[in-house]
Amino acid sequence: MTPLILSEAQLRARIPLDVAAIDVVEAGFARLAEGGVVMPPVLSMHLPQLNGEVDVKTAYVPGLQGFALKISPGFFDNPGRGLPSTSGLMVVLDAVTGRVRAVLLDNGYLTDIRTAAAGGVAARHLARADATRAAIFGAGMQARLQLQALRLVRPLTHAVIWARDPARAQAMASELDQPGCRVTATADPAEAAAQADIIVTTTPATQPILQAAWLRPGQHITAMGSDQPGKNELHPDCLSRADLYVADRLSQTRLMGELRAALVAGTMPDGDHPELGQIIARQHPCRQSQGQITIADLTGTGVQDTAIATHALAAFSKDPDDA
Repeated sequence: MTPLILSEAQLRARIPLDVAAIDVVEAGFARLAEGGVVMPPVLSMHLPQLNGEVDVKTAYVPGLQGFALKISPGFFDNPGRGLPSTSGLMVVLDAVTGRVRAVLLDNGYLTDIRTAAAGGVAARHLARADATRAAIFGAGMQARLQLQALRLVRPLTHAVIWARDPARAQAMASELDQPGCRVTATADPAEAAAQADIIVTTTPATQPILQAAWLRPGQHITAMGSDQPGKNELHPDCLSRADLYVADRLSQTRLMGELRAALVAGTMPDGDHPELGQIIARQHPCRQSQGQITIADLTGTGVQDTAIATHALAAFSKDPDDA
């Protein structure tokens, strides 16, 4: 078997953030809840002296022809160097023989897509069906993609952007504003939260940027920036204020998600909290009323990487001449 080698440009051309990408990531979460998936803990290397990190994630999903091993660096001073914060690659192994099927030189693109798709999955199952207003905390690539994913699953008409750098927030809002979904910026995070039916935090913050006092009944919050033990976007009181807390993988959120910070602060009991896959598979109730506050704590899972990698290979197998 000669491994297929795909470049970032090829993958960008064939694998957009669309409903199909959201669907395959949703199916991966459901399989995780149904059992049989082998997903070891994240191998994570924190490099504070470089303001960077490297994560290695993988998952074997029964029934899929292959599984991905993903290496994902994040170096957060890179924008000042004119480079993106994230990069990396995926190696896809054959699920029967273990041989290399493909090397996806995506430079972090597939990670961006699967991360945004997970935000779409969370909103699809936890946000109110009539949610029309979003607040995005952050102004990087993931902030853009999270807004795009929300628009695929909910009828958004307005979005507001907040970032520590108001100029970046304004620039992104101006770029993304369109007649069907008006996008504005604010320098006040409390104002951003107050306007929203859905709040998505997309930053590498190590101190809370979203306060519990800002939340109101009926909101859904997706926190996706805390993928290292030192990170924290939500004040711990947010979790105790929520009516429903959902983890992507509970064993991970205890160690590196918003749940970790809440456990340390003593504002959230370490109970048998539901996972997103259990919500999807209807093993646990989702939102039960319009007035509930829901939180999805997304730390990023290997099953998402295997899902998006196999989705990419399927797209190229239909037309291998484009590879």
